[in-house]
Amino acid sequence: EKVVSIKTKFLSTTALSKEIKMAGKDLFNLLQENGWIERKDDTWVLTQKGIDKGGITKTDTKIGSWIAWPEEIKNESLFNKKEEETKLLNATYLAQKFNISKFRLNPILSELGWIERERKGWILTKLGQSVGGKQFEHEKTGIPFVCWPQNILENKRLLETFKEVQGENQEEKIEETVGEVGFREKFEAKLRTADGHYVRSKAEMLIDNWLYMSEIVHAYERKLPVEEDVYCDFYLPVGKVYIEYWGLENDEKYANRKDKKIQIYNKYGFNLIELNDTDIQNLDDVLPRKLLKFGIQAY
Repeated sequence: EKVVSIKTKFLSTTALSKEIKMAGKDLFNLLQENGWIERKDDTWVLTQKGIDKGGITKTDTKIGSWIAWPEEIKNESLFNKKEEETKLLNATYLAQKFNISKFRLNPILSELGWIERERKGWILTKLGQSVGGKQFEHEKTGIPFVCWPQNILENKRLLETFKEVQGENQEEKIEETVGEVGFREKFEAKLRTADGHYVRSKAEMLIDNWLYMSEIVHAYERKLPVEEDVYCDFYLPVGKVYIEYWGLENDEKYANRKDKKIQIYNKYGFNLIELNDTDIQNLDDVLPRKLLKFGIQAY
């Protein structure tokens, strides 16, 4: 019975870089960052970890020594992860694309509720996952960061947000998918608050003034960062908290609108504070308690 030996094919690091479609310099850096190779006397040499991965040193009397790897190493998860990452868009790319500072990009995505700050980096949220975000960590520092799919450049809510940040005027249909056709036309924002907002009811004016006097940054009628075309009454960037005042609960259409909005808040897991007429009469007692549940200190 004849025994056939299968000889392992080895690739130089340069040849491996071509196989996995990565620049040679980037591959050497990646291998060094992960402790597979190290630099000694201006030469790349294998570490024990590199040897354990199957790396060998080859020598030729004419061209000297070089590191080689078994061909199957190209399937290593380290390279697949890097390949996946290169197909996605990072924060630097998005900042350049939308012509803003890279230091402003992640806070904008955080305001949308797509990411959260953690350990000097950024963590993907459930909402961020729903639009295709992928979580990564820097090889050396372990600092988390997020990359995004190509189609994020066509995301309606993201495009609207960048237009708002850059001060570009845009016309919007004042119509929501939760039965608010004509709602804003019927209840025009005519009441001016202490901080200059124009709101639609005395209750909203009292809420806005209370937030302003408590030095809590807030937005009025901020569009929710979701596919549905829905607006909140108030949004607090600190704590990512939404406030809804329900004022016409005896009206059947209004009650139906309320139920559908609450379903949307629950669907995306947003932080929601609900206020009614009784609460409005006791804002000094009610709001600090409700805000504290989300880590916001009112006084």
